[in-house]
Amino acid sequence: MAESGGNHIAPGMPGQPGTARLKEKWQEWADDHREYQRCNPFSGSHAVTLQLQRGGEEYGHPKKGSKTDQRGKDAHILVGKEVEELLYIIRRNGELGSDGNICITFGRLFDAYVTISNKVVGLLLRARKHGLVHFDGEMLWQGRDDRALITLLE
Repeated sequence: MAESGGNHIAPGMPGQPGTARLKEKWQEWADDHREYQRCNPFSGSHAVTLQLQRGGEEYGHPKKGSKTDQRGKDAHILVGKEVEELLYIIRRNGELGSDGNICITFGRLFDAYVTISNKVVGLLLRARKHGLVHFDGEMLWQGRDDRALITLLE
């Protein structure tokens, strides 16, 4: 039977006892967490408030490399794909206008796209913001704006 002692080596960590490595990893986590809490404005009176300047690079953005930052990037990619799909639906269901651009009424687009997603109005607003489509008015409403013309600008 093998003797039990303080010289046990953890697999994958050559030359470092298992408990020492665990203690070291725990201390790293504790130090990182303490620093995070020190900068967290919701962690109590001992927090250091970060002074961000409006218009600065970090203002209004999550900490680079954080999970929130990654979720935002993932969402941006997803919405971009949904806008591309919306443009495809406009191309497929629209008609060529006299100016050479593809046009579709909001009612027809809504009927074609609502089976794919219920976010058609939000995606149209996003596409307009990026100069991909044009339509009159601030917002489009089902029923009221069914005859509103949406023009593909690509």
